[in-house]
Amino acid sequence: MFIETEGTPNPATLKFLPGQDVMGALGTADFASAEDAVRSPLATRLFALDGVSRIFLGGDFVTVTKDGMTDWRELRPAVLAAIMAHFMAGLPVIEGEADPGTAEDIDPADAEVVAIIKDLLDTRVRPAVAGDGGDIVFRGFRDGVVKLKMQGACSGCPSSRATLKHGVENMLRHYIPEVVAVEQVEA
Repeated sequence: MFIETEGTPNPATLKFLPGQDVMGALGTADFASAEDAVRSPLATRLFALDGVSRIFLGGDFVTVTKDGMTDWRELRPAVLAAIMAHFMAGLPVIEGEADPGTAEDIDPADAEVVAIIKDLLDTRVRPAVAGDGGDIVFRGFRDGVVKLKMQGACSGCPSSRATLKHGVENMLRHYIPEVVAVEQVEA
């Protein structure tokens, strides 16, 4: 098994591509701690490594974020070995639902605008963000403000605020006059 490794805009995060589906059609899963990862044998295995602080599972990739004290020269080979051992053992990546979800904060009267926002995010934003090892998830729309959650390499990335304000917000405002701002949320 050959696993490719790619850098991301977040220097604390690397993207690992095992050459096969990770989450596939299940979507994505983001784990900020080992406690959050109990439903994922792969994430649990990765959190067992010293220095791992966050795991994001995408369709065909895994992003691993390290803490500030750990050097990638030491951690990268251990992550590669853990991912390889997991897939070679034929274990599931996740048990149960991919994302139990969080309720979206929307006004039912805005359903048409929300559908357009989600379509633009799905077709123009999420593929580019996935290329960098992350994801942007819609969490709500009220009073002209779009609420988005950054995941994977995007979570904690120094350029994520610029991506939201100068990229996503400008694009949404261009196509949808009802959008006045974009905010990052944690839930």
